[in-house]
Amino acid sequence: MSREFQVTFDAHDPVALSYFWREALAGYVHPAPPGREIPEGTDPFSVWNEFLAEIGVPESERRSSSALEDAEGNGPRIFFQQVPEDKIAKNRIHLDLRTAPGLEGDERMAALEAECERLVTHGATRVERFEPDPPMSGGFIVMTDPEGNEFCLD
Repeated sequence: MSREFQVTFDAHDPVALSYFWREALAGYVHPAPPGREIPEGTDPFSVWNEFLAEIGVPESERRSSSALEDAEGNGPRIFFQQVPEDKIAKNRIHLDLRTAPGLEGDERMAALEAECERLVTHGATRVERFEPDPPMSGGFIVMTDPEGNEFCLD
């Protein structure tokens, strides 16, 4: 049996970064606080903020972490934790988002470009496009999230 794992992002604003990654990782959702539900169409952070206030978490600490979970329960949990330091170097690990499975050539690159454009509207930055180089690479686009963490559309 494989081991479960969580992917953790260090962030200046964990809540904002989690909203970006919710968009990038289609099918991921913000989990509800213990004993609560997040009604359809409700901002998850408003439910969390109310819960944290009720249990006495100071307002200054309420954005210090956030999380995402695969709605189907298959993928790893994503955790975002507040850190004071800036990102100063290239990631040693990054996510490859499989956004064009089964597609090749121009069709694949068009799908990657469409997803790139969509994520840019949510705060991502396009870094570089790599053309297909068969048989080893089908082509990909390198991007960064709103806090500068690299990821690839693959």
